[in-house]
Amino acid sequence: MGTDKQLFQQLDKLRNSATLIVGMGNTLKADDAAGPLVCEQLRRSRIAAELIDAGTVPENYIQRIIKKAPRNLLIIDAIDFAASPGTIKVFKLDQLKSMVFSTHTLSPHLFVDMIAQAIKVDVYFIGIQPAQTGLGQPVSAEVSRAVQLLAHTLSGIFPPPVSPAPH
Repeated sequence: MGTDKQLFQQLDKLRNSATLIVGMGNTLKADDAAGPLVCEQLRRSRIAAELIDAGTVPENYIQRIIKKAPRNLLIIDAIDFAASPGTIKVFKLDQLKSMVFSTHTLSPHLFVDMIAQAIKVDVYFIGIQPAQTGLGQPVSAEVSRAVQLLAHTLSGIFPPPVSPAPH
């Protein structure tokens, strides 16, 4: 599995910051489930960052995100950027304009624009290259490994809050 070496360096700077992680994707379409699957893994880890599984309707969460006013917005989705299946890459907002998104009613770029007009937020878009996105197909082994790797990385960057020891 190819992984952008800058991924971990780029994400590590978010440590100890108010971050909201949004997973996008369709759980019925194989690897397009990558964003929701990462959210599911992170919920089990009980990380410090807030999580939203936006599925295929991220526009339904715009007001909720604005009200939370996070410092950082980390969006995770399956994106075909012509890499090997399972490759993880961090995209800049301007790079999203040229990407094709067919599973969402609102493009991620427009989704972020609407949020950024209301609040000051740094946006990080993490794409996972799918191998297959057919309806009813299982998640590929490559994307499954990428989901595990990304969830593990984010769990390390946003460890759960430490509970005070009982007296």
